[in-house]
Amino acid sequence: MHSSPHTEPVRRRRRFDDDPRSHRAPDPSDVDERAGHDPDAPPEGDRWSTWTSVPVSSRGPAPRPSWLVTDAGAVDHERGVLKTGKEADVHLLERALPGRTGVLLAAKRYRDSDHRMFHRDAGYLEGRRVRRSRETRAMARRTAVGRELVAGQWAAAEFAALCRLHEAGASVPYPVSVDGTEVLLEFLGTPGGVAAPRLAALRPDPDELDALWTGLSAELGTLADLGYAHGDLSAYNVLVHEDRPVLIDLPQVVDVVGNPQGPGFLERDVRRIGEWFGARGLDPARPGRLHAELRARARLD
Repeated sequence: MHSSPHTEPVRRRRRFDDDPRSHRAPDPSDVDERAGHDPDAPPEGDRWSTWTSVPVSSRGPAPRPSWLVTDAGAVDHERGVLKTGKEADVHLLERALPGRTGVLLAAKRYRDSDHRMFHRDAGYLEGRRVRRSRETRAMARRTAVGRELVAGQWAAAEFAALCRLHEAGASVPYPVSVDGTEVLLEFLGTPGGVAAPRLAALRPDPDELDALWTGLSAELGTLADLGYAHGDLSAYNVLVHEDRPVLIDLPQVVDVVGNPQGPGFLERDVRRIGEWFGARGLDPARPGRLHAELRARARLD
């Protein structure tokens, strides 16, 4: 047997690309001075307008107001928070084409599943149905999936209610669009971004009180003609813009005929708002007369 001659191992010169670190995927930020910048973001503003990205069914009803910005190149600028709540926050948004003066919008954003604190009673959902019976049962039982389904309904429900009420001539903010958990609405306030006051913040004199009650009664009558009750009416859910009452916060609008508890919600709406007006001098008989009128217009009697 012959042994192989002893040979020295071949020593290769280490090349730069033999360094394991040299085989990592390149980080774009190594060569791109825009590190951290979203290349799809607009050149100014916080995001592109969502108008063209949402389905046609998720856009506000026609005829659309002349102030509405629908250009594909428009951008949205965040201008601050108007209101915080347990279920949603309302932000002030400006939508404009670059270099032009835009329009102010109210962006109502429902909280995600980790942060929302929905107090809505199951009674609001009676009479509402989803396509799958399994989902209906999950909502009724308030399982984890059911709670998520219930929460996910509010933005779509509010947008749908606002569209129908706007088309019926009710005094509500124009619904611009709905995109997931965000509802974009007409901003009611000054050009400088000061929101219209809530009814609860006012101290009307007798003539103003009477005018506000008459106007609000007319708005509730429009809802009743459609078979609706607000469902959560109070002096905090009514804005006063240009001396007229405007109904807001409508995700829980109740079908007074299809919902077994509907008549009770209608009675509660009138009683609660009547108490506010009564404490400021309204004839105590007027809420009762309004309740009877609304029941008749909703065809409950």
